[in-house]
Amino acid sequence: MNYERTTRYGDLVLDRECLFAIRGGNKVHFTRNERAILLALSRNPNLLMTRSRLLDEIEADEDRSDRYIDFLINRIRFKLDDNSKSSTFIHTRYGEGYTWVATQNAVVKIDAFLVIAAKFSPDRHIIGRDASALIERLHKAISAGVAPHKTILASENWRHGVKDKVRHLLHLNFQASGETIFCVVTLREMPSRRITMSFPVDLKPSNAASLTAGIDEISRTVVVALNRSLDNASTGLGLASGDPTEDRLQQTSIVLLGANPRWTSGAQLAEERAHHPGNADLAFQWCLHLFSRLTVANPFESVDLAERHRFEREIEATVLEHLPSAEDNPLLMFAAAKLLYYIDRGHLELAEDLADRALARTGDSTASFALMGQLRCARGRFDEAVEFFDRGTKQIDLGRDFQLHIRTMKCLALLAAGRRAALDAALAQIDTAPPCPHYIASMVDWTFSPHEQPLSAASARALAAIGPTGAANAIEYAYLTSVRQMISEQARANVMRGLIAQVMRVHGVSAIPAFFRSAIGLNAAA
Repeated sequence: MNYERTTRYGDLVLDRECLFAIRGGNKVHFTRNERAILLALSRNPNLLMTRSRLLDEIEADEDRSDRYIDFLINRIRFKLDDNSKSSTFIHTRYGEGYTWVATQNAVVKIDAFLVIAAKFSPDRHIIGRDASALIERLHKAISAGVAPHKTILASENWRHGVKDKVRHLLHLNFQASGETIFCVVTLREMPSRRITMSFPVDLKPSNAASLTAGIDEISRTVVVALNRSLDNASTGLGLASGDPTEDRLQQTSIVLLGANPRWTSGAQLAEERAHHPGNADLAFQWCLHLFSRLTVANPFESVDLAERHRFEREIEATVLEHLPSAEDNPLLMFAAAKLLYYIDRGHLELAEDLADRALARTGDSTASFALMGQLRCARGRFDEAVEFFDRGTKQIDLGRDFQLHIRTMKCLALLAAGRRAALDAALAQIDTAPPCPHYIASMVDWTFSPHEQPLSAASARALAAIGPTGAANAIEYAYLTSVRQMISEQARANVMRGLIAQVMRVHGVSAIPAFFRSAIGLNAAA
């Protein structure tokens, strides 16, 4: 486990301010001057620190001789259990000075559904091994009560690292009194640190039946609270409440697809909204319906720009109106993030915040692989985007449409990043054979083919068949659905260049909508 204020060098744990060190289970403290010398050395690794330089670090009223520096170094070595003849930490350069030669361990990033953190009273020796064994038993009991793929970790005195991703924190505060161990159990939802459950338990380690009952009480209560949290986090967007939690979280991945036929019919939704105008869930479903009318379409057929603008303004106004209600529902937060990202009206930071917090609440990123990848891609963080998309490709149970969508998103990220070799390898994994619609197969071919090379004869005939108007519509569709959201002008140009080049070869420059050249920031046809 990583500690917020410590640094590791092999088996040595060193406080970042050199207040203490732990090695071999033994904790040692340093005097003021030892600390000053240790700080100077460890913060300048592999650099020679002369004795005169180290003298500048200690108090002015101390001994100012080289011999005093040697004395301090020997004291530090003794406390670190460092052998001067085969030094692990401080190397002597005879006649010159000293060098810190230890290599800092890589920081371990924690990605866990639950961390069990134990804190002991100062008289920990009274609790002894009994509490440690209890934590281990509790860890096993809670692990058995939640989904097997969820990571659960246990640690003493754990502190949340800046880059850690922890969904829930179970804090156990132990106090000993005679034969009884008093334990206060607190469950927090991370990263908000909102307390979702807290209660006391008295444990008697000497009484096996009492100890087992206490462990059962803690684990049972915690598991119920965790599962209730997951259940609440997977309710909404019209998903059947009777389905298992894990199934609903997976279904969300499909519900939030960029091209999901589920939302194309809005008659029933309109009727339900008329009866329940303040219902946030119905409002977001309606927005997904409008979104689908802009994305679930043949890309060769134009959507009137005035109508598109009206739909996007309605989506924006509705989402922003119902955001306060969405704060208690991660699925609605995912939907809000998806919609605000799509309409590209300056809400990218808000969309990222909503998605990140919803991801932390669900404890399972299955529902957000595609969305999180798109958000990272928009920021130009292409490696992170590809990582999300790759994790999504492993979810084969989500079906062929999801696989096609997320693999295409990965290819767009690689194309935007200008990584041609990786793109060619990723394209080999996309299945555009029937029943994949012919227009999707054609768009994939035209978009990802190298812009400097002509299309195959069959693909060129397909592009010719849609005429210059259909080709212009295809460019419009590609840009508005997948490209305009990218901040980088170069990334937008990288994605559009191939499609524009192929259209120009077949239909000439007149088929290129004029405003797209300025929209992408570069002349993508060049």
